[in-house]
Amino acid sequence: MAAGFPVLVVTGPRQSGKTTLAQASFPDKPYVSLENLNERAFAKEDPQGFLARYPAGAIIDEVQHVPALFSYIQTRADASRRMGEFILTGSQNFGLMASVAQSLAGRAGIIQLLPFSLGELAAAERLPRQLDEVLLRGLYPPLHDRPLDPAQWLGSYILTYLERDLRQLANVHDLGLFQRFIALCAARTGQLLNLSALAVDCGIAQGTAKNWLDLLQASYIVYLLRPHHRNFGKRLVKSPKLYFCDTGLAAALTNVQGISHMAIHPARPALFETLIVTEYLKRRYNAGLPANLYFWRDNVGHEVDLLLDAGNLLHPVEIKSGQTVSSEHFDALRVWQRTAGDAAGAPTLIYAGNEAYIRSGIRVAPWSAVPPATA
Repeated sequence: MAAGFPVLVVTGPRQSGKTTLAQASFPDKPYVSLENLNERAFAKEDPQGFLARYPAGAIIDEVQHVPALFSYIQTRADASRRMGEFILTGSQNFGLMASVAQSLAGRAGIIQLLPFSLGELAAAERLPRQLDEVLLRGLYPPLHDRPLDPAQWLGSYILTYLERDLRQLANVHDLGLFQRFIALCAARTGQLLNLSALAVDCGIAQGTAKNWLDLLQASYIVYLLRPHHRNFGKRLVKSPKLYFCDTGLAAALTNVQGISHMAIHPARPALFETLIVTEYLKRRYNAGLPANLYFWRDNVGHEVDLLLDAGNLLHPVEIKSGQTVSSEHFDALRVWQRTAGDAAGAPTLIYAGNEAYIRSGIRVAPWSAVPPATA
């Protein structure tokens, strides 16, 4: 992307590795962070002077703190016509993307970086062998490159997010009530979103719940999976499904205490589904592509957990949290194939076991080796 855009924008949640990625990919570029108050003041008071220090471009971290800087970066990019001149990172998607759309439309390549994928950890020989440890620990980089207690780190992450990012993103007066809202969302990961019920359970207005959910999406805490829009017979489900972007964060918010507790926790199947859905989401984002993910449910309750849109084909993925595959696990995939007809791509079932094989024409894959979107 740096060969085709004068500016790259790397966005994602805090601690997902944006700065590390940028510095490793562009080791010769100078680095400056606008979390530094002196640098932030310089950029606000004298944007031209600030940028003049970097005649060959730079990596500018947390750039959303100085929105006015984007117009000056646009002017520099248009004048120099150099590709990959500035690498901008930011963890607050509201202000960042608004500034990009206003000043850098057509000039900036957008990369969304979520925490590690299973494939990345496996390639680095850092993937835990136990599935329940993966679900409990989650995939934020600091929990895999240093000896940290996941409960302590994730608890601190939540508090930092509440105290720091929220105050910058929006005027949320009652942080305790918002923390209850996040916990209620975590308990609903993998479920259809019922905004009205969520608001009632939290004791807030539905409009407030909508605004707060937008905040969670903007800061990459949750992801909404949409139902597929093509009309295969009847499509009664119009609500999206709610997923946390990290299972460790969801587990911490639902008070899962240790690996043995995870094994018997009622949220485990939903957390497993969350893990696989976000694995496919990361594959799209890591390739610099938008999400092409949907789910499908018909009017009598048949549901396919995930549809991967490949243009003329829709590849269905069924997700089962047990270690044993039974014949009824294929029922929804077969219904989907009959319903979708020529649009039905190669079906896959991903489960919590360790073997990969073909059964009745359906690819069965283990959680630790999630296959690509095509056959």
